[in-house]
Amino acid sequence: MLVKIALNELSWSIFHRYRKEIRKHFPNVYRLKIKRRLFTIINKELKGNDSILDVGASNKNLGKKIKEELHSITYKTMDIDKANEHDYYSLDGIKELFDLIIMTEVIEHIKFNEGIELLYRLKGLLKQGGKIIITTPNIHHPHRFWDPDHITPYRYDDLGGALLYVGFNIEGIYRIYSEPILKYIGRIVLLPLFKLLDIDFARSIAIVACNAECKG
Repeated sequence: MLVKIALNELSWSIFHRYRKEIRKHFPNVYRLKIKRRLFTIINKELKGNDSILDVGASNKNLGKKIKEELHSITYKTMDIDKANEHDYYSLDGIKELFDLIIMTEVIEHIKFNEGIELLYRLKGLLKQGGKIIITTPNIHHPHRFWDPDHITPYRYDDLGGALLYVGFNIEGIYRIYSEPILKYIGRIVLLPLFKLLDIDFARSIAIVACNAECKG
């Protein structure tokens, strides 16, 4: 079991330093590349016999897409919600290591220090050279974050800084926007106004990070 991390035990100076490091490479949210589908990012990381852990897997729709791409993938799920059948309902029961961990729209549901704990634990479940793909609502979007069960908002540099804090290396940071192409063109036309208002049309931020030096 990982020791609980209290907020006053976090080194805020180190966290802020890592957050500034993210901003050095990506000065603002508009500098992040747009991906039309999260699965485009995931598919790029899939390899023949990889083992994948989907954290917060819900109805396992992601697993169906992954297995369609590569039948040889070992796909396992973890979710605290027992409404669906999963391989694990707690991280405590996981005794194996994975090549890739996917966690979509989960970390915002817990307190910041609990999010740091969670990232530490997930890093410990990766094989050497393993990767994590994590998404969270884009708080520059006018209303994307405001669900009643969301607790902690993360800007892209907050989430990137948190990953650096626990020892990950960042491979890429992206904005996810999956609306029809005509809407996308309209948003691009309005981009100067969005920048003036510091808002963004992309609904989610996605980060790919490695537990060792990222290779390509």
